[in-house]
Amino acid sequence: MKTNRLSWHESCLPPVHYIVRKPEQLSEFLIKASKTLAYHGRRLQRGVRSAAWQLAPRPARRPVIVVGCSRAGTTLVYKTLSESDEIGSLQRETHDYWMDLHPLAEKNWDTHGLDAGDASVADRDTVSRYFYSWTGRHRWVDKNNQNGLCVPYLQALFPDAVFVYVKRSPGDNLNSLIEGWRKPEEFATWSSELPATVAVENGALSQWCFFLADGWRSYVDAPVEVVAAFQYNAINRAILDAKADVPAGQWVEVFYEDFLRDPVATFRRIFEGCGLAFDARLQAHCAEVLDIPYNAFSEIRLDKWKDGRNRDRIERVLPQVTDVAARMGY
Repeated sequence: MKTNRLSWHESCLPPVHYIVRKPEQLSEFLIKASKTLAYHGRRLQRGVRSAAWQLAPRPARRPVIVVGCSRAGTTLVYKTLSESDEIGSLQRETHDYWMDLHPLAEKNWDTHGLDAGDASVADRDTVSRYFYSWTGRHRWVDKNNQNGLCVPYLQALFPDAVFVYVKRSPGDNLNSLIEGWRKPEEFATWSSELPATVAVENGALSQWCFFLADGWRSYVDAPVEVVAAFQYNAINRAILDAKADVPAGQWVEVFYEDFLRDPVATFRRIFEGCGLAFDARLQAHCAEVLDIPYNAFSEIRLDKWKDGRNRDRIERVLPQVTDVAARMGY
């Protein structure tokens, strides 16, 4: 009589249900596997680039650095410049990187600002190597909230850098700063170790947002609109003061409001000011860039603060920013 006993090699095989994957399981597995391979591939690529840079060190060439007050439209400009095929981009904010390079504790948590005396050849090489390893380019674009306080430092690092200064009218910029202060999970992630008790808005806002400028400790228990006015003044004044020492050909200045009136013409001026081609692909991108805004809190339009919930607050502090706004051209 025949038996149904399995042969030795057959008995060693796992049951069929352990081998066969359902189509959706196989698809999920392949997606995860491809992501893992891509991640390690990118790490390997960065390592190779970093080693190559070390063998033949070369400082960054004419980096483009976007500056302006937080919530002024700098992300819109940064992301759009990142569309250029001529420069590299990390496609993300770099505040953590720069803070690691110069920790706030080194300046007693007084400010995010850095001046020319903070610059060194070691910094220049470290930054050049970092951006090259990530982007594969010696020319790149960068942006973060604090860089507006660091123009003298950045120019000392890279004397040929091009600065793009984005200005926004005080009413709308203050409105967006106030709204941002209500989103600490997004704009206060860096301040968890701040050596001070923050009680802005009678304690309702307990995490410091955006950036530290000299004198910030005087505002830890102020109304949020007063803090916003302080920050608007501090960073725009710092940028305007630094402008005097930057060659005219390395300075591009733009009103945020011009993007709403004519985004294509405005971006063309920025690209050309940076020495970058503005081809048909970029023109088409800029024609639609406002349709899907980057990190906007509400509808993009002029003077929206006037019919918003912060109008009374803003009207109280507008006189405090009149002087710097006039210097900006408002």
